[in-house]
Amino acid sequence: MNTQSTMEQICLKHDNGSDLQFCGRLFSECSWFDEKYGMFTRQKLYVTDNNEQVYYIVRSDGQEHSRHAYRLAVQGNNCIIHNGSTEMSMQFDLLMLAVRGLCGIKDGETPTLSEVEHILKAANA
Repeated sequence: MNTQSTMEQICLKHDNGSDLQFCGRLFSECSWFDEKYGMFTRQKLYVTDNNEQVYYIVRSDGQEHSRHAYRLAVQGNNCIIHNGSTEMSMQFDLLMLAVRGLCGIKDGETPTLSEVEHILKAANA
């Protein structure tokens, strides 16, 4: 199947008032319910026609909800992160070091899939 043929115009609603629009396709998604906090979380990962990634997080406890979208693009040694209204650039190696540190992953370790899922759930709690 030609990946380009599955691309479509997507508009993700964002709580900051700046919807994130792009041409792309859904790559993966997951959701879970946290019984302790009564919070339902859904995460979606999109790939754009420019080979960027868009990460979308929607959370709801039944009364309130939040929606956040982030587009990530790698340009040379930098990662450009854009949330629809603000953009920042960070050296890719420093970003990966920060992510590994925040997730408690020691340098040189490769986390298992279940560890990554646990880390993602904890980061969104």
